[in-house]
Amino acid sequence: MGFVQITKSNIETEHICCALGAKQYEKAVHEKKQWLTERMEEGLVFYRLDERAKVFIEYLPAEMAWVPIHAPNYMYINCLWVSGRHKNNGYAKQLLTYCQEDAINRGMDGIVHIVGKKNSPFLSDKRFFEHMGFEIVDQAEPYFQLAALKWNKQAIEPSFTKQVKSLSDDEGISIYYTVQCPYAAGIIEELRKIADNKGVAFKAFRITTKVEAQNSPAIWTTFGLFYNGEFITHEIISPNKFDKFLTNRLAKD
Repeated sequence: MGFVQITKSNIETEHICCALGAKQYEKAVHEKKQWLTERMEEGLVFYRLDERAKVFIEYLPAEMAWVPIHAPNYMYINCLWVSGRHKNNGYAKQLLTYCQEDAINRGMDGIVHIVGKKNSPFLSDKRFFEHMGFEIVDQAEPYFQLAALKWNKQAIEPSFTKQVKSLSDDEGISIYYTVQCPYAAGIIEELRKIADNKGVAFKAFRITTKVEAQNSPAIWTTFGLFYNGEFITHEIISPNKFDKFLTNRLAKD
């Protein structure tokens, strides 16, 4: 079983793994495809398993990444995902090899990726990356870590450009997100309805440029949820979990 590269010429007819089979995310998947197409002009590469499965890698030059990191001449992995029955078949290693060979051919110094201190939804398991030779080179509160694989020992050490900060003037829910994940883009209005029903102020800020992303309050710009200015989670939270969270916080306030 091989891999397919998604390009500008075939992206409209090929599936991109994200939200595979979820009808409610069709609009969000279309927006994701538009986002990918625009990023391909900036060097983004997308490989997936040649099967309808959530097995893929998405990467681009770190200077173009929609995250607050400083890693000139590195490749940045947006997402490396191998799910379900396809785990433990060596696919993650193969996809990472594609990325590494591409980065070397472009004359880059290494690869960087954001992982979590502990296993967490939507963040990669750092144990795999450490097993593949990555080292943790920087940390950002409350639980983000920057993993790097560097083959040019004279290259600079990658780093986060800032920490997650609070939004001291904001009340209620504030969410920062991009369309690079259909789950993030597709869940916003459901969360808004829950907050409205509970009388909680709700603001969602869609990040639409690289500059906005690199200067957003959240490290993980795919999705960042704040409550009364406090960073809560990067997890693309389900409506049920969000409802329980608000119920508990309102009871404490």
